[in-house]
Amino acid sequence: MVRLKTNGRETALTSEIISVLSAFSCCFTKPTWKNIQLLFCGAILCRGARQITKIMRVMGLRQEKNFSRYHNFLSRAQWCGLALSKILLGLIIAVLPKNIPIIIAVDETLERRQGKKIKAKGAYRDAVRSSQAKVVISFGLKWECMTVIVPLPWCKRHWALPFLTVLAPSKKSNEAARKRHKTSIDWTMQMISIVSRWLTSKPWVLLGDGAYACMNLAHHCLKRNVTLVSRFRLDAQLFEEAIHLPKKLGRKPIKGTRIYLKKLLDEMSQPWQCAEVNWYGGEKKRLEFLTFTCIWYQAGKKPLPVRIVLIKTPDGKNEAEVLFSTSLSNCAIQIIEWFVLRWNIEVTFEEVRAHLGVETQRQWSDKAVARTTPLLMGLYSVITLIGLKLFASKKLLQAEVTSWYDKKNDRTFSDILCAVRHVIWMKRLFSKSANNADFHQLDENKINHLLYLLSLTG
Repeated sequence: MVRLKTNGRETALTSEIISVLSAFSCCFTKPTWKNIQLLFCGAILCRGARQITKIMRVMGLRQEKNFSRYHNFLSRAQWCGLALSKILLGLIIAVLPKNIPIIIAVDETLERRQGKKIKAKGAYRDAVRSSQAKVVISFGLKWECMTVIVPLPWCKRHWALPFLTVLAPSKKSNEAARKRHKTSIDWTMQMISIVSRWLTSKPWVLLGDGAYACMNLAHHCLKRNVTLVSRFRLDAQLFEEAIHLPKKLGRKPIKGTRIYLKKLLDEMSQPWQCAEVNWYGGEKKRLEFLTFTCIWYQAGKKPLPVRIVLIKTPDGKNEAEVLFSTSLSNCAIQIIEWFVLRWNIEVTFEEVRAHLGVETQRQWSDKAVARTTPLLMGLYSVITLIGLKLFASKKLLQAEVTSWYDKKNDRTFSDILCAVRHVIWMKRLFSKSANNADFHQLDENKINHLLYLLSLTG
C-alpha cells in the first residue's frame, strides 16, 4: 500500500490502484499531481453529481480554506488531455489478448447542459429520448468519443473503454467565434490521424454506425491502414466492377452496372448463406447473409472498392441490414461480429451517466467544460483497469447475487465500481492495526465521516 498526503490528510491507495494511476504522473507537476490523487479518489467514492465541492466533502475537506486550487485543476492548471489519452490507450491495449485485433468504436453522444456561459452548446437530436415516430431536441454539448473494445474475464459481453473524447462545438458557436465549423466526420478524421500516430502504423479496425458511412472518412481510413466497418443504407450507390475492353476507344469506365440491394433481398437465385454468429449481449443468433465485393461510387470522388454483407433473419421478423468493410479480405461473419461489438459503446455512455455523474457537472469556463467530461469518460476505463488488477490478485469483491439477478459470471460496471470503492474505504478507514491482539479503536473523526457519507443520498 502507498499512502499519499494532501494537506496533512492521508489518501490511502493500494498497489493495484497505484500501478494504474502512476502511469499518468509524468503529465503533471508535483503540486498538481497531489491534488489529482485526492480528486481521483473523491470522484470514485462520490455518489450522484461529480462536483468539486462534493468531492471535497467526500474526502473530508469541508473545512479546507484553499479550496480554489482544486477548481483550478480544471480551469487553469497546465496539462495536456491528449497526453493522458495516449497513455490510457497504451494501458488498455496492454490488457488485450495477443490474438485479437485492435478494435475501436467511435460514436457521438449528447451531454445535456444549459447555461449562458457555456459557449459550445447547441440544439441536437436527443438519441436517447427520440424514437422513429418522434424526434426530441435537447440543448447540450456534443462529444466525439473513441473506445477500445475489450473482452473481460467477468463478463460475457465485451466492454467499450473510452480513451479519447473530443468536444465538437455547435455550428452556431463556431460562427459566433468566427471559426470554421467541423462536422462529426471532420472530428473523427482528425481523431483517426492522432490515434494512427500513437499506434505507430499498426493496423486497427474502426466501428461506426450509419452516420459514419462517409466516403471521405473511408478514404481517410485507407490511407492510415485502418479498416472501417459500418452500416449502409439499402439505397446506397453501389456498382459492379467496371469491365475494361482492350480495343475500345475513349476513357476507361470506372464503374459497372448499378446494384440494387432491395432487389437482391427477393432474388432466390443469390448465393445466400446461413451461419450462427456472436450476437448482442454475448448470445448466439442464426442469420442468413449474402456477401460480395463492389464499387462504392459518388460523383466527383474516387471510387472505393468495399465488401458488402447483406443480412436477414431466417424468420423474416427483423428488417434487413447492410454492412460494409473497406477491407476486401474480411469474411462476412467477421464483419457481422465486429459490427455487433459497436453496441457496447452505447452501454458505456449510459453507464457513465448513471454511475460517474456525466451531465451533473457545473463548470462553465471553456477550459473546464472541455476537460471535465473527457476525464469522467477516462475514469470509466481507469476503474475497469483497476478492476482487472484486483481480479488478477484475487482481491476483486464478489458481486452481490440476488434471487432475481444472478451475477456470478456476468458483472456490471456498478459491481467493479463498488469493488474499487471497497478497497479505497478499507485502506482509508481500517488500514491501521494494533501491535497486539487487542481490537483497534476506530478514530472518532473517521466514524463521524463514515456516518456522514452513509447519510448522503445518491
